[in-house]
Amino acid sequence: MTDSANLHPRCRAALLCLLLASSVVMAQPHRLNLQGASIQTMVATVGEITGLNFVLDPRVEGTVNVISNKDMTEDQIYDLFVSVLRVHGYGVVKSGNFIKIVPDSVAAQDAIPSLSQERLSDDQLVTQIIELTHVKASDIVPLLRPLVPQNGTIMAHTDSNTLLISDRVGNVRRMRQIIQRIDTASSNEIEVIALQHASATEVVRMVNLLNQDSGSNGAPKAIADERTNSILISGDPGGRLRLKTMISHLDTPLEGSENTQVINLQFASADSLVGILESVSKTLAGGDDGTETPATIHAHPETNAMVVTASPAVYRKLVGIVRQLDVRRRQVLVEAIIAEVSEDLTKELGVQWQATGLDSLTDSGLIGGTNFPRTGAGGIFNVLGSSNTGLSLGSLGSGLSLGYLAGTIAVPTGEIGADGNPITAMIPQLGALASALHSDAGSNVLSTPSIVTLDHHEAVINVGQEVPFITGQFTNTGANNSSVNPFQTIQREDVGLTLTVTPHLNDSDTITLELALETSSLAAQSGAVDLITNKREISTTVMVEDGGILILGGLIDETIQESVQKVPGLGDIPVIGNLFKFRRTNKVKRNLMIFIRPRILRDVATENAISSDRYNYMRDEQLRTRETYDGLLDSEQLPLLPTLEDYQRVNDPPEDQ
Repeated sequence: MTDSANLHPRCRAALLCLLLASSVVMAQPHRLNLQGASIQTMVATVGEITGLNFVLDPRVEGTVNVISNKDMTEDQIYDLFVSVLRVHGYGVVKSGNFIKIVPDSVAAQDAIPSLSQERLSDDQLVTQIIELTHVKASDIVPLLRPLVPQNGTIMAHTDSNTLLISDRVGNVRRMRQIIQRIDTASSNEIEVIALQHASATEVVRMVNLLNQDSGSNGAPKAIADERTNSILISGDPGGRLRLKTMISHLDTPLEGSENTQVINLQFASADSLVGILESVSKTLAGGDDGTETPATIHAHPETNAMVVTASPAVYRKLVGIVRQLDVRRRQVLVEAIIAEVSEDLTKELGVQWQATGLDSLTDSGLIGGTNFPRTGAGGIFNVLGSSNTGLSLGSLGSGLSLGYLAGTIAVPTGEIGADGNPITAMIPQLGALASALHSDAGSNVLSTPSIVTLDHHEAVINVGQEVPFITGQFTNTGANNSSVNPFQTIQREDVGLTLTVTPHLNDSDTITLELALETSSLAAQSGAVDLITNKREISTTVMVEDGGILILGGLIDETIQESVQKVPGLGDIPVIGNLFKFRRTNKVKRNLMIFIRPRILRDVATENAISSDRYNYMRDEQLRTRETYDGLLDSEQLPLLPTLEDYQRVNDPPEDQ
């Protein structure tokens, strides 16, 4: 061989160029595209590209479809070639300078290489011997056997405490990693397994589903530590070994850089969590310019689930956040107590009289008397009205009425009627009327509206009526001043009780309540052009202890109204002046208090206890109504709730559903 040091510089340069050119030719990229080609054709093509020699078993046959969209090296072409053969049930076995292509069943029994000999494709069959230090090989074989395919082999050598595994390179490497994690020294009853790829919470959920006896009768138990993404296992050594194998099998990296998973929610709303998780995923991925792609999250409202596409690391953290947010939320029972007591006292006392000496309209004489129109109670309280109505008792008004009438006479009023004749009025020739009234009215109203709502959720209860109020009216005037198409516009308003509440539970046993309470009722008619409503409204934010009672507001007022009607001068005369006087006194006293009482429903037991108590109360009231019923129907025909036990038994779904 010529010494390059003795060559002319130009020769050395030419030689260097020749070597670089040859290296470029050797590293020339290739693409493998075969459509409906036979396996023999694929073997010949790969042999030309890689320079390898292949020997085909007569049983190797079939057609293949291989599509390559990018350039590959010779090693990558060979790996693809081995993968295609595996799909068709064939394996490769190296024998000297040749590579034999045989069925998998034959390849497993042939002289296959060991994993540590050379670079091998993930789909190539190999043999691996693994030595164990802390765990018995015979104990691991039953646990790993489900991971070995039908054509693979796993055996234990008890004397040397080793495992012999024959399988594809990828699966052997995976089982070796699992064995390394299992074969650790542990004399404690509790072991901690740190996960690298999977979520500890999800793995524990699946493990407990497979191991229904977890934690009972000494069976192994697994608990997730979300903060460190680790799993704590306890139990006998054999049970712990079984759990460790199962956990190691589940804690494997996912194929590809991203995966799509479905997260089912139990309590939270999928729509409400999408925005939060998308924002968190951007932070976990390093923002918009991060090295990882943020997660893609979609909500499925029909199943209350989320479809998440993310890298394994981001997905695992998102699942941990979801599990902390998807928890059962506490509820609050809010009871408002509205108590109102009012008293209305009215007193009236007066005397009226009328007198005249006229016998007819043609006579001349004196006419005189007093007339005090009643301003409070209904009826016509005067002597003229009593005589005009023909001594109707209803015209005398309320209370005690005593008097004397001596006939009536028609007296002109000074007005002319439509017929041209003068209008007259009937007045008593001699009469007197005294009346006395004492009325005492009171009301005692108690309302206890109650409502249950979730923490931080607004709830509204509305109990009342829709009352029509006239807001406008219009009438078209036709010929001869007649009305045509008259109409009114009406607006309906709620009259009753409306309670709006939003609770906020604190870490302690206190509750912050955002409250709006409104009570309204129709007032008695008092000469107004339309209906009058009494309205009381409270809007506030308060803090109350769990089960405590707090006053929201109150009204205590006392009103006295007194009116005196009298004849000037005569009404001021002692004793006798009472004959020329009418007095009325009205006293109103009102006490109104509004209280609030919230209770935290922490668990299902408390909710069921309150619901059953109210249910039984209504049923007891219906039973009491049956006992006191005195109508025409049979008391057994009155409505009655079934017992709570019967109601639940009828409406509960079958156990097999």
